[in-house]
Amino acid sequence: MKGNEVTMFYQQLFLKQLEVQDMPSNERIAGWAKDLLDLLFPERNSKGFGSIEEMILAFGQSESELFELLLKTKACSHCDNQAIAKRFFALLPSIYEVMSTDAQAIMDGDPAAQSLREVIRTYPGFMAISIYRLAHQLLQLGVPLIPRILTEYAHSKTGIDIHPGAQIGPYLYIDHGTGLVIGETCIIGSHVKLYQGVTLGALSVEKSLANVQRHPIIGDHVIIYAGATILGGETKVGDHSIIGGNVWLTSSVEPYTTVYHQPNSKFIETKPTV
Repeated sequence: MKGNEVTMFYQQLFLKQLEVQDMPSNERIAGWAKDLLDLLFPERNSKGFGSIEEMILAFGQSESELFELLLKTKACSHCDNQAIAKRFFALLPSIYEVMSTDAQAIMDGDPAAQSLREVIRTYPGFMAISIYRLAHQLLQLGVPLIPRILTEYAHSKTGIDIHPGAQIGPYLYIDHGTGLVIGETCIIGSHVKLYQGVTLGALSVEKSLANVQRHPIIGDHVIIYAGATILGGETKVGDHSIIGGNVWLTSSVEPYTTVYHQPNSKFIETKPTV
């Protein structure tokens, strides 16, 4: 590049740097969520409080930090960021209640789980789901960027990729979970079990489909085994169905149906589960 082009290049970079110089790092945003989970689930660390007043103060500090993060990430120039932070923390008891159902689902479904404390403290599936629950609620309140930072942090730590826009019911059980992908417009019912390598994705990734249903709808009490791929916004898996390992599914199945892959065959067979 010529000398004047190089100068313009650096000027443009400098202007961008000025725009984001006060923006908190992804690590700080993720740290806020981790600290909040530690407050909600003392099983995650050994820190204690001397009184209930001290604990309430800690939650108040977390709310203040969220307000600061909203301001510095320029989450919404025309929104009342303080009201968003207050609303989020007002909803925290209901978020906690749903998180607790996820922990119970893992405890009930995994023979290796010895206690809820073990699930909450060590299971990557519970961590990924919990971070998603926080991110989803922030997204519902109109907060951009921060929800994606949170779920991508969980993705980097667990290998579980859940878009914050997905709608997921209570009692989600993720077993192992590495390689699991749940897309933005995916809808998942209650008491669903997902194993590692499952993809709930889109048939097409065209930008024009950004605001339409492009990921599958999963009913209640569905089990999807390792490596299964379910694609498309019109694809619905009925309640109480079982999707076997390595199945590639792009069409809907009725409730109480088992779908399984037959080796050395290009066909997938289905049969009633009852």
